Amino acid sequence: MDELIAHLFGDYVVQSTWMAERKLEAHGPALAHALSYAACFTPLTRSPARLAVIAGTHFAIDRWRLARYLVWAKNQAAPPAYRYELASAGRSGYVESQPWLHVWLGIIADNSVHLLINRLALRGIRRG
Repeated sequence: MDELIAHLFGDYVVQSTWMAERKLEAHGPALAHALSYAACFTPLTRSPARLAVIAGTHFAIDRWRLARYLVWAKNQAAPPAYRYELASAGRSGYVESQPWLHVWLGIIADNSVHLLINRLALRGIRRG
């Protein structure tokens, strides 16, 4: 639960308009966002390595919208009539036929990737 709160705070409360609007266009805003995001996890860990994983992956995922490639790739398992070229995918990775749907599905996919990485960074992979 603490990981979820840190994620929400870092991604939505701490992120400024400048960061949100410019992180896809320039490294500076993306880096500022990634560092301020990772700072929200310092109450959960003091490990520089864990914080670096959180910051580094957050930077890459947000700067280059990497979740869109995951969304596009998983949609290639659909029946042929529902597959589409990456070039026709919107910023979310979905075809933009229903704007409200693709925006929210893209946000959910992006958040899911961040949450999984944060969980692994903070707690590692537990084996039976």
